[in-house]
Amino acid sequence: MNSYILTRTHITAYAKFLKSEEKSDTTIEKYSQTLHAFDLWLAGRAVTKEAVAQWKAYLLEEGKSPATINAKLSAANGLFHYLGWDDCKVRFLKLQKKVFRDSSKDLSRDEYHRLLSAAKALHLEWLALLMETICATGIRVSEVRYITVEAVAAGRAQVVLKGKIRMILIPGKLCRKLRKYAKKKKIASGEIFRREGGESLSRYQIWKAMKALCKGAGVEQSKVFPHNLRHLFAATFYQVTQDIVKLADVLGHSSVETTRIYLITTGTEHARQLEQLGLVS
Repeated sequence: MNSYILTRTHITAYAKFLKSEEKSDTTIEKYSQTLHAFDLWLAGRAVTKEAVAQWKAYLLEEGKSPATINAKLSAANGLFHYLGWDDCKVRFLKLQKKVFRDSSKDLSRDEYHRLLSAAKALHLEWLALLMETICATGIRVSEVRYITVEAVAAGRAQVVLKGKIRMILIPGKLCRKLRKYAKKKKIASGEIFRREGGESLSRYQIWKAMKALCKGAGVEQSKVFPHNLRHLFAATFYQVTQDIVKLADVLGHSSVETTRIYLITTGTEHARQLEQLGLVS
């Protein structure tokens, strides 16, 4: 059985490779963090298939969710393939498709509007408008930079991400609000959502600003993060159109299976549907 010694140089080189493959900065950061943690766990031991299997077992014992463990294994297996260490790769945990999701992490339309009201009460016009923009278009938080003065003028934004190009339509009402905001802030071109110095807003800055609204809005912090706005858009879009293929295109998903995850009903809704079957006398 082959054994190899993992070094930080390997991890750094792999991160550069992922960059050349046009992986997102978020993916590269997550993979790098996982691989550094794996290296720390190894404590200088050689990398073998057996060692990786032990790491997988360790993650299970630590109480990590199967989805989280598979994400970490994906990072490790990707590195091994890059280095030519394919004999060290291990299988993913088998996951049963979810029939319903945990409603405790589900952001409702009412909670969304309470967050908007909380932002406006604090005179955070930019934050309220940013949340509306994500929720009304379904863009990722990393795609906010494509909402420019030029895009608003055209009524659509061209998003280039992960080597794919897609067109995002911006609703007319939202366009009017964005134009008014840009004019007020004297933004003549480029990104509409930016810091005072003109730099792009980071994912963390948006996340932190949204979390600060929770107490005033009376919404649990576990429900408040940018991606949940995208989920709310997806669920609402599907309720109106009943077209999962079109929704997949709008969200920029390569597979409808990915889109399906966004449409899983809550446990409460699933229970209601079971009751409606009328199979208990």
